[in-house]
Amino acid sequence: MLPSVGFSFSGEVPLGSGSYSTVLPPGAADVQSQIYKTANVTGKMPTNDWWSSLAWTPYSNGQYPHPLAMKHQSDGMRIFNPSDRITANTACICGWMNDIHDFTIGNSGSATFPDAKVDNFSDWFVSALYQNGGSSIKASYGHGSPYVYFTYTGGNPVLKFYTPPTVWSGNANSAVLGVTIEGAHYALFGPTGSTWSGIGTNNLTNNLNGKNYFSIAALPDHSPATLTKFQQYAYSHVTDTKMNYAYNSSNSNVTTTYTYTTTAKEGSQTGTIFALYPHQWKNTSQSLLSYTYNSVRGAMKTAVGTSFTTTMKFTGVLPALPDKGTYNKTTLGGYINEEEALTYTGGNDTYWLGKRLGKLATLAPIADQVGDATASAQFRNEIKSRLQNYLKASDSSGNLKSSNLFYYNSNWGSLIGYPASFGSDSELNDHHFHYGYYIKAAAEIARTDKTWAASWGPMVELLIRDMASWDRNDPMFPYLRNFDPYAGHSWAAGHAKFDDGNNNESSSEAMNAWTGLILWGEATGNTTIRDLGIYLYTTEMNAINDYWFDVQDNTHPAGYTPSVVTMVWGGKGANGTWFTANPEQVHGINWLPITAGSLYLTHYPNYANKNYAALVSENGGTNWDAWRDLVWMYRAISNPADAKNQFNAGIGSMATGAAEGAGGPETGNSKANAYHWIYNLDAMGNADPSVTANSPTAAVFNKNGVKTYVAYNFTNAAKTVTFSDGTTVSVPANSFNTGNGGGGGGGDTSAPSTPVNLISTGKTASSVSLSWSASTDNVGVTGYVIQYAGGTLNAPGTSATVSGLSANTAYTFTVKAVDAAGNQSGASSAVTVTTDAAGGGGVTTPDYTAGVAKLNVSQAKIAFTPTTNALYVDVHYLVNGANQQNVRMIKNGSTWEHTVDSLTAGQAVSYWFTYEKSGPQYDSPTYTYTH
Repeated sequence: MLPSVGFSFSGEVPLGSGSYSTVLPPGAADVQSQIYKTANVTGKMPTNDWWSSLAWTPYSNGQYPHPLAMKHQSDGMRIFNPSDRITANTACICGWMNDIHDFTIGNSGSATFPDAKVDNFSDWFVSALYQNGGSSIKASYGHGSPYVYFTYTGGNPVLKFYTPPTVWSGNANSAVLGVTIEGAHYALFGPTGSTWSGIGTNNLTNNLNGKNYFSIAALPDHSPATLTKFQQYAYSHVTDTKMNYAYNSSNSNVTTTYTYTTTAKEGSQTGTIFALYPHQWKNTSQSLLSYTYNSVRGAMKTAVGTSFTTTMKFTGVLPALPDKGTYNKTTLGGYINEEEALTYTGGNDTYWLGKRLGKLATLAPIADQVGDATASAQFRNEIKSRLQNYLKASDSSGNLKSSNLFYYNSNWGSLIGYPASFGSDSELNDHHFHYGYYIKAAAEIARTDKTWAASWGPMVELLIRDMASWDRNDPMFPYLRNFDPYAGHSWAAGHAKFDDGNNNESSSEAMNAWTGLILWGEATGNTTIRDLGIYLYTTEMNAINDYWFDVQDNTHPAGYTPSVVTMVWGGKGANGTWFTANPEQVHGINWLPITAGSLYLTHYPNYANKNYAALVSENGGTNWDAWRDLVWMYRAISNPADAKNQFNAGIGSMATGAAEGAGGPETGNSKANAYHWIYNLDAMGNADPSVTANSPTAAVFNKNGVKTYVAYNFTNAAKTVTFSDGTTVSVPANSFNTGNGGGGGGGDTSAPSTPVNLISTGKTASSVSLSWSASTDNVGVTGYVIQYAGGTLNAPGTSATVSGLSANTAYTFTVKAVDAAGNQSGASSAVTVTTDAAGGGGVTTPDYTAGVAKLNVSQAKIAFTPTTNALYVDVHYLVNGANQQNVRMIKNGSTWEHTVDSLTAGQAVSYWFTYEKSGPQYDSPTYTYTH
């Protein structure tokens, strides 16, 4: 603890140079005082969980641990199995509970109960207690469990159905029944020696025969063998669940182990049957059973035992993108100047001010890169000033402030910032969204001012503990408030008081928060917080790719036609937002803020192209009326050329100071950041998740096979970063290896290796297409130079098309590689190619034959014949470099065709293809035809 000064009012708690209040600020809204819990709950109550409504209401709203769903009512616990009732359409993947099925389980000793309270909880299980005099029900249930376990006093289990269930196994004298209600199959497990009454009616009662335990299970089918298997584990009740994670920096693996503790009510069986979500079973070596359940998150696969482990790759984050873009530095500096001249007039609540802080944290490194030390200092000073204002609860006179402070509610164990917004106070909503911006901005200051970080860090870390405490024994906060370790993602609503369960809309703002933890931990040397952030980032990234984006196209049901789930709910996946139906914002809410912590968005460019195409269709074209800067940035992932074209066409009408609804950038974004991102991706390509590093702040970009290795060193001594492909880079202290403003390139004087395997992949009357094998370099190859008689051509990747050539002419080509320091390799072996005679020409590759044939004075036909039958072929073309067209070609026999109209003599048509081949999608090089 650092010494503190200037703390005065009663209830102010100093932390370093900052403080928080234990007294509610005047006029501020607080959280309800009532928490529905029993005396068995002694730690801080979790909020923002799938089961949170149980703690906030007398009973509960719908809860969706999957594969089951349940709701607590005055007469007991209603249980529903959505598995075979899930539907899908343009609005949602719909799997919520209905109002009458499947059954309610109560207690024969009491028809009703005054409430249901939280009696116990663990990492993904919860126990609810119903109590009325001497009659009680304790129900324990959780994520992935087909079982619900019950303990009774003062009565027997009574199961009430809307219509009589079909009993297909067992009878009145059996302890175990197999039943089906409206197509849903269940096993009902009474204690050995118990009997049943009411078979053939709407009510079934299990006469416990002096015992106090009972359980049910949702079955994947109604076969006797399945019932026997589930009966084997029915009396092994789950009593505790615990998740443990570890980050291994040497291989960038995040390993997560999920452990069950069970108690045998009969016999000696240990372990349980559990169902894994897609993000879990895709990343585990656990032996799986044949049983599966459908869920709104996709197929859940089952396993048996006391634990399972997943292993995922952490793919790295950066404090900023490096200075590698194809942008004009003067233009970029002009955008920085515009931001420097602005005075902030936006909101002062924790969300909107947080977005301001996030914007400044992105601008400051860009200002460094253009050499504008005045602007970067101004941006960082504003961050410091605003953070210091919020991170101290007393004013200059030592009095409690009424706003711009944090208050600690000891009842719920939560830190609340005022002014609050979106229910962050009374409902404890969205703390990871709001505070994530503060933490990421603080990390940018810690990167450049470690003295400030030491002084104000204790308050920054209090914010981290509020939304993601890493300590189960934290006396102030619950464990991982906003993050669900089994579901693999965060939840937004503190109370979850919705019959569709809890929800999370902006997955990208959650990722922004976890990026902040990683950067803060790395900047301050706190590996506990850093590794926590890496676990959260990696796990949520995998969940986003499956449940929001479905990047592999194997999670969302076929009936769900949108390209993205924009809001994940317990009982559904929805295509919409809380605040608008505008397509740009419906899509963009899961992109923003786009920063160097957003590299995961670039891992699947084919999906990004699909998602962008859906946005264009929903919007009726590319006339964007909101968040167009974000759209351009997202477009750069799949088509940087189109992104640059849209940016250049639209940026002139975008006023830096204008509101986002009046043509300005998205509130947390800037023209400078959009320009910087688009042109960096244009130069380097997308982040390559197949190559990781032994440093968390490193990434590899890949453009057509050319890799750019980027690493940032937060320490005060130079270090070497090793990538998983064997590449090593030397990184100076507090710098990028590739240069970032005041950083340096490390004095690289080693040239790349000479390119080999130069070949021609196609030709026309006016162009030759070339490809070659990638060169290697001690730091990273940044591009290639093609040399030929008549000129040179710079190429970012390992293929290019040289255009503007003469027909029926022999050309000799060589290629050199270039690295970040400007070192050039030797020239490759030469290849000589003779262009076609005037006319359409053609190209033949192992995948296809393609070309253009002139039909008449105004028409030409583009043809594509795949070697392997293609499900689709799209052609993209520009006439004289303008008005790009994207067209699904028409299949004629084995050839796909498209006719270009309205051509005139001498016009150049540049074109390329996107085609399907045995499942994956591929893009061809660009070719040129002169009409």
